Amino acid sequence: MIQFGIIARNFSSSSAVQSAIKNVTVIGGGLMGSGIAQVSAQAGQNVTLVDVSSDVLAKAQKSIGTNLGRVVKKVYKDNPAEGEKFVAESLGRIKTLTDPSEAAKSADLVVEAIVENMEVKHKLFKQLDGVAPSHTIFASNTSSLSINEIASVVNRKDKFGGLHFFNPVPVMKLLEVVRGAETNDATYQAMMSWGKSVGKTCITCKDTPGFVVNRLLVPYICEAIRLFERGDASARDIDIAMKLGAGYPMGPLELADYVGLDTNKFILDGWHKKYPDQPLFNPIPLLDKLVSEGKLGVKSGEGFYKYDKK
Repeated sequence: MIQFGIIARNFSSSSAVQSAIKNVTVIGGGLMGSGIAQVSAQAGQNVTLVDVSSDVLAKAQKSIGTNLGRVVKKVYKDNPAEGEKFVAESLGRIKTLTDPSEAAKSADLVVEAIVENMEVKHKLFKQLDGVAPSHTIFASNTSSLSINEIASVVNRKDKFGGLHFFNPVPVMKLLEVVRGAETNDATYQAMMSWGKSVGKTCITCKDTPGFVVNRLLVPYICEAIRLFERGDASARDIDIAMKLGAGYPMGPLELADYVGLDTNKFILDGWHKKYPDQPLFNPIPLLDKLVSEGKLGVKSGEGFYKYDKK
């Protein structure tokens, strides 16, 4: 969910390394879910994209078509006929449903990409556990919640893990594959193979707060906010310092605005609640104030900086 910048677009076709996973169900038709559906379909897999809203699914299909068009411009610029075939075949592999139970009945892998709310995730996975085939692997795309806690409500804890993609999914090359306490070796290997088959570079992490990227990135952003809050340096100078002094493509406060200050607050609050003795996770009054004022960053037109709302 959180990223430093745009990495060169990766293209994965049906000729890519294939995993044993052929039928993928993605729950959640938002940016992350539609992106996961796209890369799966590009890799030659059958995809069922699920959302409670038909309007969201229609928007997701349109977005996927647009994104596939961008791939064509890069990969098939000298062969437009093949490009049209690629788009048609990829879109043809994606079907949509509003019933997650129905979608899970034929799934080899279910990837959940819904709201970051433990109660809602528990309700979904309880429902799916009763209808999905025994071999079906369950995975969450959560960026901040515990995989072990999400998996606590299902019987197939050995077939449960984390598959944390980054936004935008078709562009960002990294996939964090998270092993829960009871994830077995077969499930782990299947998730790794599947991640590679959809064109991602996979890393492995235990079920720790924020996994690798966000566990390092969120405290970094928060320390930058505290630095600014204390008046030690201006927002602009903090960002320039990290771009020119550390070689980062974006400064931490620019990145906080890009991600959304409400998202940063949500993650920090959740970690603080679970780990109250960890000072890095302490609430930040300035962050709380900005969020309460509706200053959420780029999406609201103002955060640490002001933006032109389009």
